[in-house]
Amino acid sequence: MLYFVGTGIGGFTGLTLQSVNILKKCDIIYVERFTSPLDKQDLQNLASIVGTNIDPVERWFVEDGRQILEQARQQNVALVTYGDPMIATTHNELRIRAARNSIGSKILHSASGIYSIIGETGLHAYKFGKTVTIMSESQSAVSVYNVVLDNLLLGNHTMILTEYNQCKGQVTAEFFLDPSEAFRMLLEEEQNQRQGAISQDTFAVVASRIGSEGQRIVSGSVKSFSKTSFGQGPHSIIVTGRLHFTESDSLAALTESFDAPSDNSLLVTRSSVRMIEKYSPRTRQAVERMRDILREEGVDDSKKGMLEILDNAECYVIDAERFLQQGKFDLAVLSIGYAEGLVDALRFQKGIDPWK
Repeated sequence: MLYFVGTGIGGFTGLTLQSVNILKKCDIIYVERFTSPLDKQDLQNLASIVGTNIDPVERWFVEDGRQILEQARQQNVALVTYGDPMIATTHNELRIRAARNSIGSKILHSASGIYSIIGETGLHAYKFGKTVTIMSESQSAVSVYNVVLDNLLLGNHTMILTEYNQCKGQVTAEFFLDPSEAFRMLLEEEQNQRQGAISQDTFAVVASRIGSEGQRIVSGSVKSFSKTSFGQGPHSIIVTGRLHFTESDSLAALTESFDAPSDNSLLVTRSSVRMIEKYSPRTRQAVERMRDILREEGVDDSKKGMLEILDNAECYVIDAERFLQQGKFDLAVLSIGYAEGLVDALRFQKGIDPWK
């Protein structure tokens, strides 16, 4: 049997009574510390409680998983992890492999760090969009920025987990990405994309060391964090979206608040919306100019066909604006593209540029 055991967010003290009883019966106990830290003292205390040796393992060992699964065929094996064990996709994949190999498994759930942060801040769980992790590599900021943007367009909050890395399993080599560096990377990406997803005025929440005696939660604008020392990790960042008044009250009362909460979703617009707002009046003007040119030359049978094409182009502009109001953004972009295409077809035929 393979047991996935979560310690919760308080280290070994977060283990449930059921988890302790099962761990005492296990033949082999592995502890992974690559998803989030469990220090040496936690390991020693855990070993003293269950009365057996505890083997800390590295990421590659769990990802490979062959030794764990082979042992679990004949023995009771436990994989202990910080928080809830199934938050990590690596653990879920191992469980799937166990099922495919007819190896029994059981999950002993515990408090999740992610949902604990949500609870501590007083934000509404159902208002969160996709969760994302930001790494120290600069390229990581691109995908994180896009997730924040997509969530804000829906009015949702974004949970950003920051990189934690325990090099070769040595506690002294622990690396936590500082929130200040994460903000710097996202602001730099804003300069590339310029869609308003992040700025110095963006309201955010930084939660550090949740579940420990030294936990700290601060909220405010990005510029207010510029001289803040967040201390040792782990850290998580929340970029808030559209806030319910009870969420604003919670942030003011439950966090170390530097600034009043604000609605970040008001600062972003879809690129398709900006496109239609820019090109719709421009295309209408081009259609009218082309009509005037054709009428000045006199309307014959060939010109009638061209005027019908311009009527179609105008209909596409109207469609684009209607689709935009309906939230059908892809169709809106397609429609304005068709309208411009028809105008350009006549421009090439007549040798006249109505866009000037």
